[in-house]
Amino acid sequence: MLTDLILSFFITTMNVVLISLITLGVIGAVAAIILFVVAKKFHVFEDPRIDEVEAALPAANCGGCGFPGCRGFADACVKSDELGDLFCPVGGNDTMAKVAAILGKTAVAQAPKVAVVRCDGTCEHRPRYNEYDGVKHCFIAHNLYSGETNCSWGCLGFGDCELSCEFDAIKVNPVTMIPEVDDDKCTACGACVRACPKLLIELRKKGPKGRRIYVGCRNEDKGHITKKACDVGCIGCAKCFKVCPHEAITVGNNLAFINDEACKLCRKCVEVCPTNAIKEINFPPRKVKEEEAVAAE
Repeated sequence: MLTDLILSFFITTMNVVLISLITLGVIGAVAAIILFVVAKKFHVFEDPRIDEVEAALPAANCGGCGFPGCRGFADACVKSDELGDLFCPVGGNDTMAKVAAILGKTAVAQAPKVAVVRCDGTCEHRPRYNEYDGVKHCFIAHNLYSGETNCSWGCLGFGDCELSCEFDAIKVNPVTMIPEVDDDKCTACGACVRACPKLLIELRKKGPKGRRIYVGCRNEDKGHITKKACDVGCIGCAKCFKVCPHEAITVGNNLAFINDEACKLCRKCVEVCPTNAIKEINFPPRKVKEEEAVAAE
């Protein structure tokens, strides 16, 4: 009697287990079929050339191209009909030539660019009148007050640009408290441009032999206010505009701006600027005129 009960219990249990296994198997099979159909229906084809283009890129993933990383840029290159509006600032023209060769398209060569800091308001030229005692970040300080000087447009010097640079190309000078760019390291990725809350950093043509001219000021206050706040601020006098033979300079909102596409680096604007607000970078020393040499003697 006991043996029959045990046998009956065993058979019932096995039936339950067997039914459960069969049910699970059927559910699994149906789910697999559904997943297969869905995968086929919503399958997104990815061009294998995207992998090739990505491999040719410098893998900096800096976003300087305007896309989310090198993968996004590679995808855009493959899908675009032409490469004229696409450029990898880190890899430069050599990298774009490789990309063009892979895709059978033509890459447009671009002049190399470099970041420039449009502020020369060092302690010597722009005295500090108070001291900021908050979190040492430009973005935070910019939203709290105008700065430690009378110039509310100038550099705060807390180094958000330095922190943003993945190439160690920009450093805040501890003496002047103004960022300085290393031309050899700068890839023109634009990270520092985006990091500056004062909009003081911009990308400009590197120029032949690294020579370039730009207005080292962003102050849009009236001339006498700017001059009082900083010795080397642009006062919007328009003397540079009047003397430029290439129509490369515009003046608006009490501030001069030099278009690096039109500028021929003649330096006439530098000579007439009354506040030395126009910066000339990597030029050889000027030749002393005969009259000046005699006067100096």
